[in-house]
Amino acid sequence: MKLKLLTPIALFILGLSINAKAQSGRPDKLYSMSGIGFALPVGESSDYLKAKFSTSLGLNLGLGDGGLFLYPKVSLHAFEFNQITPDAGFNYTIQKGRSTTYLLNVALGYRKIVDKWAFYGFAGGGGGFILTPQAGVNAQTLQVTMDNKTNGMGIIEAGGGLEYNIGGANL
Repeated sequence: MKLKLLTPIALFILGLSINAKAQSGRPDKLYSMSGIGFALPVGESSDYLKAKFSTSLGLNLGLGDGGLFLYPKVSLHAFEFNQITPDAGFNYTIQKGRSTTYLLNVALGYRKIVDKWAFYGFAGGGGGFILTPQAGVNAQTLQVTMDNKTNGMGIIEAGGGLEYNIGGANL
């Protein structure tokens, strides 16, 4: 009878001690990351793409007991699309259309925590695809057929920032 009572108590105390040991390690073991804003095209792409909307969702996984982290992320970027020249087989250009990118990126970073502040930087690469609209016009039936052209692309991304910890939330 005493053994039946002591076994759950011993397991409970063991569980508390294991949990206490796990909590005394790195405070940034796992973060979820998200962002909403604008993607700004640069270079020649800014001639036909204009900023519209951007969102990203990712995880920040702490590696070991140091400051290293792995940052896998998916991103969606929408742009206004103003075509400069028609695609092969098409007679018209698209103006004020919508172009969308779907990207997957994996980065390696380092975070340094000082009191309630955290400073971090990361760099990585990935890829994805961009959808650009195409319009075929049939003058006899007075119809426009819309389609998307898909192009693959690679990306390199680097970033950095700082966070301030307020209780359990980071800003």
